[in-house]
Amino acid sequence: MKDLSRRRVLRGMFNGAAVSVALPLLNCFLNDNGTALASGAPLPQRFGTWSWGLGMSKSIFVPKKTGAGFDLPEEIAMFAPIRDQMNLYTNYNAFRDAAPNLCHTTGWVILRSGSAPLNQNAKPGETIDVTVAKKIGTTTRFPMLTVTATGDPRDTQSYESATSVNNAEGSPLALYASLFGADYQDPNAKDFTPSPKILVRKSVLSNVSEDAKKLMTQVGAEDKARIDQYFTNLRELERQLDRQLQKPEPREACVKPKLPPELATGVDFELVAQRHRLFTDLLVMAVACDQTRVFNATYSKSFSSTTKPGYEKPHHTASHEEPMDPKLGYQPMVSWFLRRGFEEWVYFVQAFSKVKEGDGTLLDNMLIYASTDQSFAKIHSIDGLPMFSAGRAGGRIKTGLHIDGAGTPGTRLGYTMMKTLGVDIPSWGTQSNSTSKEISEILV
Repeated sequence: MKDLSRRRVLRGMFNGAAVSVALPLLNCFLNDNGTALASGAPLPQRFGTWSWGLGMSKSIFVPKKTGAGFDLPEEIAMFAPIRDQMNLYTNYNAFRDAAPNLCHTTGWVILRSGSAPLNQNAKPGETIDVTVAKKIGTTTRFPMLTVTATGDPRDTQSYESATSVNNAEGSPLALYASLFGADYQDPNAKDFTPSPKILVRKSVLSNVSEDAKKLMTQVGAEDKARIDQYFTNLRELERQLDRQLQKPEPREACVKPKLPPELATGVDFELVAQRHRLFTDLLVMAVACDQTRVFNATYSKSFSSTTKPGYEKPHHTASHEEPMDPKLGYQPMVSWFLRRGFEEWVYFVQAFSKVKEGDGTLLDNMLIYASTDQSFAKIHSIDGLPMFSAGRAGGRIKTGLHIDGAGTPGTRLGYTMMKTLGVDIPSWGTQSNSTSKEISEILV
């Protein structure tokens, strides 16, 4: 049976239209130990990003020891349960060259796109998540998902281009409806019937797309670019509909989650944490059910506005106005806010690590990249930026390490991740942020 192709499908007709139903992931498609396809290709890889605002308190954040078994200073003491499942990166720089230091923007833009923005209206070109999605996200129902625990769709760090932003979903309830609503197809269901609604939608989109060439001859260059992006999105939607006409492969870890509650608006830290955890649990099942293989999650926006009842200032204001405690050597309330975010990073990583997949966990077959906008927010510093990663990318990444970047470009981490996930690029970034040097310490 080893000559049976995984691409083999069962063909037939549905309401007069030809349809195909993919075969499930049979044992004959796997290698002898069940960790890869028979061809030798690995089980699906996934990539996610996670972001938090306003950096760190360096004196109680940066470990004294590098490599394995690194110490956990006060501000990151909560990392103890996940230390061996993640890597911590410190002392990496974002170089602005001749560009201005745009407060709470320049740092994250460089880390996510490789280039320093010239002004607030010249945000990044294609961000790392979009690049990776083009490589590993083209066969799932959702090529990419983007969510924010702030509840504000504008709090996103995902861009298709300098003029095309991927807004975030701010409601767990709305995300649930998209993922597990009427159009959801349970990969573990015994029976499969293509939805007539999907066939109709696909037909309508095909007819609309045919008008693109005619319309393109009637508009100027800028509108052509916008229309081209619009129809690119339509073609992607059509491919998504195509995939919904095929029976999804069984996924052992996939369990349809419960309907989340409707939450109030606001950025009180407890509400943000609740929203973040609901989003996390939904993303876990979105990945486990192979609804997507690429996602972005924002805990707090770059100039974090998270609040604490009884304290009059939001996190961002405190970062500038709270004095340094002379005895402690840091800003106590600012660190309090940061610790709440780092607790959510722990929840995020653990959620993926708790789901069994094959001989390991979902996290083992993932790579998660976490970044921030500043190192020391009080003075808008982008030198010595901290970053995290989690997951082993199917055994290609070592974890449990603290890496000192020695002032080299922070883009090295993004470049390493893209190369690990099969993106064929000789270098990444522009000017001083350009790099062709991977972080070799984390590579297997």
